[in-house]
Amino acid sequence: MGKKQQTAKIVSQTMLADGIFDMELQAEEIAAQAKPGQFISVYVNDKSKILPRPISICGIDAEKGILRIVYRIAGEGTKQMSSYQKGDSVKILGPLGNGFTMKKDRAILIGGGIGIPPMLELAKQLDGPKSIVLGYRDSEMFLKDEFEAYGDVFVSTEDGSVGTKGNVIDAIKEQGVEGNVIYACGPTPMLKGIQAYAAENGIEAQISLEERMACGIGACLACVCQSKEADEHSHVCNKRVCKDGPVFDAREVVLQ
Repeated sequence: MGKKQQTAKIVSQTMLADGIFDMELQAEEIAAQAKPGQFISVYVNDKSKILPRPISICGIDAEKGILRIVYRIAGEGTKQMSSYQKGDSVKILGPLGNGFTMKKDRAILIGGGIGIPPMLELAKQLDGPKSIVLGYRDSEMFLKDEFEAYGDVFVSTEDGSVGTKGNVIDAIKEQGVEGNVIYACGPTPMLKGIQAYAAENGIEAQISLEERMACGIGACLACVCQSKEADEHSHVCNKRVCKDGPVFDAREVVLQ
């Protein structure tokens, strides 16, 4: 079972917060295979935009054949996507990338900014006790209510308007959040902090570098990150986030 390209019908699209949109797509074949932490490539209906937009999967309903993506407007492609309506069609490719390896240990799930959506399906599927730490800029806390169905939720905000003032590591320390494995997705500075925290405390950490992706199909090489070990074929200490990841063991990669 590999990746599929299909024309998906838009089931719904709503705005969750300023510049952040929630889209559901009818995509039976991809929904049947998708795993938490994977992504799809969305080809916008504008022939001048040759490369697709990689968007992480937020929700999977294999029974109904529906995929959910939550994305932020970050350029012309995603701006165009935000104008699509129920009943419109869009070409997609997926599922792509390597997702999270789910374990039964006590888990800490961490999402920051637009890295929050891919953690929702993981929270839903992950067995065992879990704490969920979400980092926002301010009180516009998209998806927080949905996470509360799956575990204890702790929040940090940059402006201190809700929860712990600061970042997700500040919230973990202030709230005494504990676990044996960390799953995380978010901006690179946050992931660097988690990488250091996990190393200091001897905790396994799986981090998704999906923020770095550009084309999502391995063509543009814009998402290459440095790895600690050389590739067995090229003998270069590099990994392509969209092909080798986006999820990596935190000990594998060097974050700049």
